[in-house]
Formats: sequence, structure tokens, C-alpha cells
Amino acid sequence: MTSHQGRLYVLALGLVVFFVSWAVVAAHPWAEAAQDPRFRGLAAREAQLRHEARIVSKVVAARWARYRVELKARRAQIARVAASAAAAQQTAAVAAPAVQVVNLPAHVITRTS
Repeated sequence: MTSHQGRLYVLALGLVVFFVSWAVVAAHPWAEAAQDPRFRGLAAREAQLRHEARIVSKVVAARWARYRVELKARRAQIARVAASAAAAQQTAAVAAPAVQVVNLPAHVITRTS
């Protein structure tokens, strides 16, 4: 290699290969990382929270089901009361005269403007 440019390319390529191999060796991709006890604690806490969330969702679903049943019964009760009130109004309207006459006491107006 008598070319100056060729030597520079070989040197640059050698440096790139050196640093890439250094990074690969420093990363230890073949070694298993020891698990931190904090991660084990977090995993246990996550499992506990997932379990509690399932229980809570079951309780909420049961409460919603009971609420829907009670709401249906309450709406039926309201409809019965409204129907009976409407029937009572109809019978009162039929019994009462259609026009009601109101007599007001005499009132004298003293103001002129």
C-alpha cells in the first residue's frame, strides 16, 4: 500500500471496527443480568394490584346490575303513580265545569296618568 489515501481508509476502518467491538464487549450481551430485588417487589405489587382490580370490577359490575334492577322497579312505580295521578285529574276535569267564573272585589282607580 503505497497510497496515502488507502492507508487513511484502512486506519479509519480499523478504528470503527475497534470501537464497535469494544461496545459489544462492554455491553455483555451474553451475560444474564441479575434481577434487581426492587423489580421483583414491583412485579409482586403489580400482580397484587391486578388481582384487586379484578375484584373491584366484579363488585362494581354486581352493584350496577343491582342498580339497574332497582331503577327499573322505581321507574315502573313512578309510571304507576303518574298514571293514577293522570286518571285522577281526568275524573276531576270531567266532574268540574269547563269554565270557572271569578268575581273580583270592586277596586277604585284614583290615579289618572
